[in-house]
Amino acid sequence: MSTQELAPSPHGPDPAPGPVDVEQAEAALVEHYPRLVRIAYLVLPPSLGRNRRVLTAHAVVQRSLPRRRTSGGAVPAARRPEDAVDPGYAYVRGEVLRQALTAGLPLKRRALPRRAQFPPLLPQVWGLRLFPRAGGADELALDQRLSALSGPARAAYVLRGLERQGDPEVLRVLATAGVPEADAEAALAEADGAGAEYGLLESPEFDPCSLQARPTDLMRRRQHGKAVLAAAAAVAVCGTLLGLPGDGWGRNGAAAPSYARNPAAEAALDPGKVKRVPAGFWQRSARVDFSVWPERGGLAGDRALLRRALAVWARPGGSVRSSATPGTPVGPPMGAPQLLYAGEVDGARVVLFHDGLRAVRYAEPAGGTSGAALDFARTDGADEAGSAALVVSRAAGNVRYLTAPWVRETVVRDLLAPSRKPWPLGRNADGVTDPMPSPASARACTAWHALQVRDGTGVRLLTDLGELAPARLTAGPPAAPVDATGEEARAGWARTACGLTAVFSHGVRAVNSWRFATQPLPEGGGRAAWLCTRAETWRGTGSRVLAQFQAPAAAPAALAAKAEESPACGVRDPRVLAGVLWQAKSGGWYVLAAGSGDFASLETSGGVVGRADGHLLALRTKPGARADLHGTLKNGTRVDALR
Repeated sequence: MSTQELAPSPHGPDPAPGPVDVEQAEAALVEHYPRLVRIAYLVLPPSLGRNRRVLTAHAVVQRSLPRRRTSGGAVPAARRPEDAVDPGYAYVRGEVLRQALTAGLPLKRRALPRRAQFPPLLPQVWGLRLFPRAGGADELALDQRLSALSGPARAAYVLRGLERQGDPEVLRVLATAGVPEADAEAALAEADGAGAEYGLLESPEFDPCSLQARPTDLMRRRQHGKAVLAAAAAVAVCGTLLGLPGDGWGRNGAAAPSYARNPAAEAALDPGKVKRVPAGFWQRSARVDFSVWPERGGLAGDRALLRRALAVWARPGGSVRSSATPGTPVGPPMGAPQLLYAGEVDGARVVLFHDGLRAVRYAEPAGGTSGAALDFARTDGADEAGSAALVVSRAAGNVRYLTAPWVRETVVRDLLAPSRKPWPLGRNADGVTDPMPSPASARACTAWHALQVRDGTGVRLLTDLGELAPARLTAGPPAAPVDATGEEARAGWARTACGLTAVFSHGVRAVNSWRFATQPLPEGGGRAAWLCTRAETWRGTGSRVLAQFQAPAAAPAALAAKAEESPACGVRDPRVLAGVLWQAKSGGWYVLAAGSGDFASLETSGGVVGRADGHLLALRTKPGARADLHGTLKNGTRVDALR
């Protein structure tokens, strides 16, 4: 039995996509936006420069919708978990490739230039240069090899490696993007010379949705700024004359003079005024969160270090490497922040602050002050479990945490090995842990090491998702999740953990995995489980939901559906409905679907028509079949499948 065979039919490639409705294409574009922008960025010629390449990649994707409404198939094709090939996605991907290839063509005197060959009108960023985060030596070498390829060859390489396409499908997709057949075949042969390091295409080096910012030419901006200031001064003089006499425009009204001394702003930069909580205060406090963490670290009394950290926080220079989780403001503190830690870790001087809304980490090399880094993460509303630890250092693929004063024990668990006993993780007197492998730095999902902490009320499971605050892992129904430390919860997470890569650096606060249904498989194939995994963010918006199908084999769960900003599988709307194509041992194909317990019936339409009472459905079908899935709740409400 091939329980994970969700790929297109082996009898031939999918047909070219037909007409696609605007709404269907828009849904595919929104759902797969980061992936489409990565494809465009990889196919665009590196000669554009990293800043223009990033903006052009976003522009190419944003103008890839069809120009008019047409009626097309609304049923998704059979697909692998990692490869969406529904008509909407196929259309948008083809448009992205066509425009990216056009953008790489040289301008000719006699030929009319095309829109994609010009710098994008939107999006635009003034005063900053944007580029992806730097990767390692392997990513740099791959980028150099790709830059030597032609545009069609880069497209072929990306379709092979990132989209997992076979050569016949690559040729078909290139043809829909406007590449002649002979050029497409030559591009495949040329792409072979770049090697097969396809896994590197997923690295931050090629992620134009996770960016760093630097200023543009400051000298040129200063020259232009002087001219603007001269014009503004003339306007101001005219405005002053128009406003006199009277109280309307006199002086600046209630505003203080420019560069006025502001007590709150001064306190935010004064190392002598940072808030310091005494040790043991948390034991008698009504609150148990970051606000009662004591000051710790051997450099907590280093006023010069604290002054530098506060100054960089308020006014980071162009050489400072800065990052922030989505939805986190990066401005200076409103007043004196709370000092959590200041010490030397892994060859760097590290300072951790908290201002009620954010946790802020400042780091500089132990041997100097150049090369400083500044990281922001939202932590507002953190409870005892949500404030159990903060990342204090990342080095050599490992992570160290600063744990809360109420944490009594720290151990490491491998989520992919649920039966393996956890091993102890040492801590020093300040609560800084020994280094442990970080899944956010791993190149492959062969292990997933999570931090397990014990406090006075229970045991928590936390994981590093590439941010300052680790995410809490739970299991169970949305209304009553529990920490994923029990045997059954660990068994479920063992085949679900690798899906957490979809929420790296997304500002995630907690992730809950819920088994909403179990289903007997046709032809005696055993019993499968359906899980819904929901990632909640600190900012409240941007939640992500994954529906997963776990067949009896020990392989990772297959992705059945995903959605963003959906209330499904949450406290407000715990309902969820999803379906997959599944192949039995005999080679026969089935449409399988499952909903949560409040569904009274399920039905399919389109290429597969059928109905079943209850919350489970299994229908015999053909390879590559397409079906629309709907369900009816016990109260009569009709609900669509998760998408």
